[in-house]
Amino acid sequence: MSTVALMWEARSVPGRDNELLEWARSQVLAQDPVRREVFRAPHDRVLVITWWETSEGIAAELPELPEPAADLITRAVHRWRFESVETVEAGGS
Repeated sequence: MSTVALMWEARSVPGRDNELLEWARSQVLAQDPVRREVFRAPHDRVLVITWWETSEGIAAELPELPEPAADLITRAVHRWRFESVETVEAGGS
């Protein structure tokens, strides 16, 4: 079993970052990830990271957030996949 993190990042039309943030938070995936975090960043950006446990590794078919409406974003969504290779707990060495 491996952990795969899917990262989804979008940039809203100026001044609509709260709307994009709420849109991202409201999206329901076909199945629940192990963990899901939503971030905001300067320049109207929103980032969503979901963590999945899978026996298929980084090539696994996993549900991803869709593209928001074109009038809400300034460019296509950026997506990345990462497979965990090491976990260090806080305070660990």
